[in-house]
Amino acid sequence: MLTLLPALAFVVAFQQTPYRTVDHYSKIEYMIPMRDGVKLYCAVYVPKDVPGKHPILMERTPYSAGPYGPTAFKGFRGSIKLREAGYIFAFEDVRGKYMSEGDYVNIRPELVPGQKVDESTDTWDTIDYLVKNVPDNNGAVGLWGISYPGFYAGAGGINSHPALKAISPQAPVSEWFLGDDVHHNGAFFLQDSFDFSSFFDLPRSGPGPRPDGMRIDHGTDGAYKFFLGVGSDADFGTKEYENKIPYWDELMQHGTYDDYWKARNLESHMKGVKCAVLTVGGWFDAEDMYGALHLPKAIGAQNPSTPNFMVMGPWYHGMWAGPMGKTFGDLDFGENTSKYFQDNIEFPFFEKYLRGVDVPPPAKATVFETGSNRWMTFPQWPPAGLGKLSIYLGDGYTLTRTKPTEGPPYTYVNDPSDPTPYLAKPETARRTREYMIDDQRWADARSDVLGFKGDVLTKDMTVAGPVDVDLWVSTTGTDADFVVKVIDVWPLDSPASPRGYDMSGYEQNVRADIMRGKFRNSFEKPEPFVPGQPTEVHFKMNDLFHTFKKGHRMMIQIQSDWFPLVDRNPNKFVDIYDAAPSDYQKATISIYHDAKHPTSVTFGLFGQ
Repeated sequence: MLTLLPALAFVVAFQQTPYRTVDHYSKIEYMIPMRDGVKLYCAVYVPKDVPGKHPILMERTPYSAGPYGPTAFKGFRGSIKLREAGYIFAFEDVRGKYMSEGDYVNIRPELVPGQKVDESTDTWDTIDYLVKNVPDNNGAVGLWGISYPGFYAGAGGINSHPALKAISPQAPVSEWFLGDDVHHNGAFFLQDSFDFSSFFDLPRSGPGPRPDGMRIDHGTDGAYKFFLGVGSDADFGTKEYENKIPYWDELMQHGTYDDYWKARNLESHMKGVKCAVLTVGGWFDAEDMYGALHLPKAIGAQNPSTPNFMVMGPWYHGMWAGPMGKTFGDLDFGENTSKYFQDNIEFPFFEKYLRGVDVPPPAKATVFETGSNRWMTFPQWPPAGLGKLSIYLGDGYTLTRTKPTEGPPYTYVNDPSDPTPYLAKPETARRTREYMIDDQRWADARSDVLGFKGDVLTKDMTVAGPVDVDLWVSTTGTDADFVVKVIDVWPLDSPASPRGYDMSGYEQNVRADIMRGKFRNSFEKPEPFVPGQPTEVHFKMNDLFHTFKKGHRMMIQIQSDWFPLVDRNPNKFVDIYDAAPSDYQKATISIYHDAKHPTSVTFGLFGQ
């Protein structure tokens, strides 16, 4: 079957709604000329039964603006209030995808000498055409999108067209080496990248209504065995893609944070943003949480006078666009968080900046506090006045607030031929979105995972902002990865979840991430470890806003694989993408907790 990421399936699903668009909208199809002569397909839906002039709300997408043809209609996501207010909806195939002409370039860099077009110029040319040609528009355009379309929403704000009054990058792709989708801290997210490229990156023969893609046989034993059996990362391009996907080879040629990746970093290019911005993300987004947290900071730093707002809710990737938002997996948030966002934040934002309706702007930061399950607003994120909470590894696999004085290191053996899975059931075929909150009790029994528990809390403890990890490690090899998980251990008397899952002693994953050890000092210039030498590995994990409730405990787990979510580190300082079978070797990993080497995880402490 054609491999398809859950993210794309989600976006498509929420565009197909029971609402009969044909009864309320007229559809117009355009081929819009760009400044270099290439024409882009754009479908525009104009309301038939709401008189007056209305703003245009546009999505630029690589995932199809279809269905195509004047009699084929689609539904619209977002609050029903958008439709009731008569918004004009526009959907454009980006350059090189589906019915648009031109060549596609992944996260196309901003203009450099000799380059005629980029995503911001294509957006400018599109907006200029639409406001001059779409009937009954009021001259104001908004741009929104989730995931890759979130990248296009962000890039469209660069050197904004005067008619572009508001953008909402939602779970925006922004940085494919440090934190979104393809890599985290230089570690290659193998499973997502492979499954995505197989349907997305096969070169097309020309414009058309259907995607090109490859059918990859994953076998019957599940993802773990499939990905383990292929070999090195580069082997996926030759053995599975049969050299038909050049972009995979492109990825394999850029294994460090070189100029290729820096040119594709959206954050550094967010200049000339003259429109209001509402960036949206989810605390449980497995794909693009990094972009949602970092893009608002970059926009604010480079455009200090721009109205700039962010929302972080208790959501998986794109969940805020759905109809509910009350539960995720075995967690219950007590309210319909998605509808709350759509009706009370997103819709008023567009009304204010696209229609000029006199409503208050959103708070600078609207953030859902998980654990206690409540919305809070702040004039900045992270909140001002946070305390500092450093948690250290103690004796007997404990956590303590006191710096250690002495103690032998904790050790485990990492074996690349039997890599630590990221799921309790590694035979699972697809990457699950629930791994972000999964019960981690399965990992307690593994000899290659270290687990450290704190005392039972006598009162609620709320942490906010980024998570600062400071590991002191050594390895018998010359490279290693380090996965750190922050876990909320529920009390033994916790009731079952709404789905009937036993929550007594539930070890809820709250935040986890990986650091590729050779990048500990520089993402541009990797360095080997000296075998046996205690070495500091410092990195930051994505922010959180979570309350560990009274009666709960904090737990930290440390391991060196997250397979097949992330590719294997051979424990040898080599180009991992082209590692030979002989390069993969066992290594003994040591985690220190003494006066000279105090391994710690530090949080911002909220409200205390």
